[in-house]
Amino acid sequence: MSQATLARIFREDSGRVLATLIAQLRDFDLAEEALQDAITEALRVWPKTGVPDNGAAWLLTVARRRAIDRIRRSSVRNSELTQATLLQLAEDSDQSEADFTIPDERLRLIFTCCHPALSPEAQVALTLRTLCGLTAREIARALLTTETTMNQRLTRAKAKIRDAGIAYKVPEQTDIIVRLESVLSVIYLIYNESYSAYEGESLTRTDLANEAIRLAKILRHLLPLPEVSGLLALITLHNARREARYDCVGDMITLEDQDRNLWDANAIADGKKLLLHTLAARRPGPYQIQAAISALHSESPSWEKTDWLQITGLYTALESLTPSPVVSLNKAVAMANSGSLPQALEIVQTLAVDLSNYQPFYAARADLLTRSGQLANAREDYRRAIDLSKNAAEKAFLHGKLDDLG
Repeated sequence: MSQATLARIFREDSGRVLATLIAQLRDFDLAEEALQDAITEALRVWPKTGVPDNGAAWLLTVARRRAIDRIRRSSVRNSELTQATLLQLAEDSDQSEADFTIPDERLRLIFTCCHPALSPEAQVALTLRTLCGLTAREIARALLTTETTMNQRLTRAKAKIRDAGIAYKVPEQTDIIVRLESVLSVIYLIYNESYSAYEGESLTRTDLANEAIRLAKILRHLLPLPEVSGLLALITLHNARREARYDCVGDMITLEDQDRNLWDANAIADGKKLLLHTLAARRPGPYQIQAAISALHSESPSWEKTDWLQITGLYTALESLTPSPVVSLNKAVAMANSGSLPQALEIVQTLAVDLSNYQPFYAARADLLTRSGQLANAREDYRRAIDLSKNAAEKAFLHGKLDDLG
């Protein structure tokens, strides 16, 4: 059994198992330690015995036993957990693998991590770490910060939940509204990480995409507001194009060159239907606008026939609602594609400081510089984009663009 196979299994199962452990232990660090113990044991046992029919149940059972051992060895933790809790854990650790279920524990975990007592940055970071098992480095990349800062942020967030006694539950309706923006941000960042995997050989991580879509569906069922539906429509439309983003050997294919016959027509239809129903409420928000942009791409028969003027207008509307340098960058690219290359380059140049460590900025500017004939500057930007990328497929694509310049 290869290490890649084991890594995939752990990626798929660890989120559910960790959410359950946190629900039972009310201790993020202890839950993570116990799960890591279980994974270490699996790495020792599974290559010899094979993967169990229910790998998640196996991990949960072993993790509970390791948590009990850790609690009994720790005087601090033992004083915080009653003997009744230890007894319950012991009973649960012997649960039959056939009885293994985790009803919506991950949704509880999101709302716990998005408690208003935590900063917005901490809410997003903690959920990505505990719910999806992203490393501090991956989260730092998604949030445009450093790995050291992210580790500090995660440590403080877990301590805050423990010290403040924040309840592990899905809150009442009024409290849900307060936390909704952070919850939506978390789900969207989970999907973004799946759509452009930070490290490794692959461009995508289907497990994270499926997790984001599942969570968005649960949230929409719980709270059918326009922006919740807008987010679900957005990631559904994005995900419909997943199979066309790379070729048979794993090389990256840009939207311009993708075989649109590979797009999932049923998913596109579902996303557009949901979007149209949502827009009928006439309460537009950032996710609905982004979904509308994605819908325009999805319904266009080719890159050349894309309605770039309308997309530019939608980015202008998005910029007014949620101004950010990344939105401005995307707007500039749409402007260039609609025929306003000089104006687009002017906008992009103003973003250089804010996006100085953002890889897509250099890749986008290099493309615009190439189209304007500034090849020397374009080469510099492609080299910088390559340096900032940790993904093998992405690096190969950027090297190809650089080689094309001679």
